Amino acid sequence: MRVIREGDQGPEVTDLQQRLAALGFAVDPGEIGRFGHSTLEAVRSFQNRRRLRTDGLVGPDTWGQLVESGFLLGDRTLYLRAPPYRGDDVRALQRKLNALGFDAGREDGVLGVATDRAVREFQRNVGDQADGVVGLHTIETLDRMRPFEDAQSRAVVREAEELRGDRGGIDGRLIAIVPEPGAGAGDGPSLTFASALVEALATLGAKPLLLQDAGDAPATAANDIEAELCLSLHMGEPLAGPTCAYFGNERTHSPAGKHLAELILAEFDARIGGPGRLEPLTATILRETRMPAVQIELPAGAPLPLRSLADGVANGVRRFFEGDYASA
Repeated sequence: MRVIREGDQGPEVTDLQQRLAALGFAVDPGEIGRFGHSTLEAVRSFQNRRRLRTDGLVGPDTWGQLVESGFLLGDRTLYLRAPPYRGDDVRALQRKLNALGFDAGREDGVLGVATDRAVREFQRNVGDQADGVVGLHTIETLDRMRPFEDAQSRAVVREAEELRGDRGGIDGRLIAIVPEPGAGAGDGPSLTFASALVEALATLGAKPLLLQDAGDAPATAANDIEAELCLSLHMGEPLAGPTCAYFGNERTHSPAGKHLAELILAEFDARIGGPGRLEPLTATILRETRMPAVQIELPAGAPLPLRSLADGVANGVRRFFEGDYASA
């Protein structure tokens, strides 16, 4: 989709403003149809609430989550399909199932195989037809069970426990590397960093694969090749320090992604002597990958030792696969 930004005008801006207003974000009536200051602040507030990059730009992630925010559990019938249902209603369903002990997987708002399996198991347990269809009857039955939804997600507990097991080292591990969109040509810093990272990981025995042709679906590409880990690379604000982001929202997160991000930041600190920033985000590349994923953002235009930092990322990945869980 075309990125909608400050200064744009037209029906798509009006649609954006109506969705923001429906979610309680104030937009100046004098700006309707025009992306002005109040619309920019509303977009940033929404992004902050949803754990998205607060850049004020309405791209695929922000637009997708605006649409998803409009769905409450019970608004529509849910079931496993392709493409999958995405929305806050799906996330609410996953939360209820996990709270009752039915493993719906990560509470990411995407109705996949794990959620479908949990729905069918729940339906069997209450004596209903196990068809995987979540209509009003299934929702009412879930609510009658009074799930304790503030409890930690079963998926989070399982992922944290898996970190404590033997992961067998880095040798032969297939690692997806996603360069910044638009870095497919030329020799900019993002592609330089990605190429250096491929070399550093290969030196340690891993099998890195650069996903330069993934288009708008890098998470799908990483899943399709059955990568065991995904690293997304971005160049950020010129004055900002390095940031490592992992999947996380106000209720749940990926323990594996967080731990990998912590290891990489520790390596960065040893190389450039400055504290980096650890950040939970719900960007698609972190949310929809089926393997641990981290988004690495380096300050654009800063004189950074990219090859040394690539070695640091590779070393963090090595420590992750060797079971370095002391800091988690």
